[in-house]
Amino acid sequence: MNEEPRDLGGFIRDLRRNARISLRQLAEQAGVSNPYLSQIERGLRKPSAEVLAQLASALRVSTPLMYLRAGLLEREGHDVLSAIAADSDLTVAQKQSLTQIYETFRRENARNNPAPAADDDRGSEGVGTDAPAEPTRSHEESK
Repeated sequence: MNEEPRDLGGFIRDLRRNARISLRQLAEQAGVSNPYLSQIERGLRKPSAEVLAQLASALRVSTPLMYLRAGLLEREGHDVLSAIAADSDLTVAQKQSLTQIYETFRRENARNNPAPAADDDRGSEGVGTDAPAEPTRSHEESK
């Protein structure tokens, strides 16, 4: 955890440079002013979630990755995204592809294997529709 820099502005600047676009081009694509983007990159301003989403879109990286780097998402389960983002051997396009694949797998697994804590709080709401009921309680009782 200590290895990952918390410098969001530097992260955005690195993504922009790797994408080989100017500050002015990124500002235009993200719909923010050139001076404001410059201040974000230098760590003088903290962008809102909306601006982060616009920057992520313009830089072709996932919004959750941008939120993670900004500290808006919990770290649990996102170490892979951090590793992808920090790998200087990958291009921006490769990082984007890996991130999208990873997030797709996580969403698919979450749908197929709901978390036990969510089941305890909500009962069977949101559990698979055509699958037979899971024998978790009867299995536990039989132990």
